[in-house]
This record gives sequence, structure tokens and C-alpha cells, in this order.
Amino acid sequence: MDREIKLNELDAALAELDYPTDRAAAVDACEGVTLLLADGTEQLADVIADSGEDRFDSAADLASEVMRTLPQHAVGEPYQSEGEG
Repeated sequence: MDREIKLNELDAALAELDYPTDRAAAVDACEGVTLLLADGTEQLADVIADSGEDRFDSAADLASEVMRTLPQHAVGEPYQSEGEG
């Protein structure tokens, strides 16, 4: 699965996995996927490996855990608006 994805493409990429899945299987499935972030890049498999969860029941569960595991500065500034006003 060697490719680069933007953070807004994460849900679709994770939907390609079979669920439920465990952390080791998710890490294996995401090897070679690079997340393009606000402050650089992260290897998706490494982010999942750093997760505190051992099992994911859905792509939404895994995506939520990835977002929790990423450093806050990687996804943008706190309280930043997406285009109001």
C-alpha cells in the first residue's frame, strides 16, 4: 500500500481494511502509507503502532485513534476555523 495520503483521505484509506482488526494487523496493512500533515509527514503504520488500543471494530474507531495519537500541531492550530466568515 505504498502511497501518500492527506489527512482528509484517512477515513477512505482505513475503510479498505477488514474489521474488526487488531493493532498488529492494522500496522501491517498500513505499511508504506505516508500521512501528509500540517507540519510534515508521519508513517501511518508508526502512528497506529504507537496507539494505546489493541482492537478496532471499524474504520471510524481506527481513524479516531490515529487522530488522538497524532501530535496536536500535526493537524493544525488549536481553535482554527475551517472557513467561517
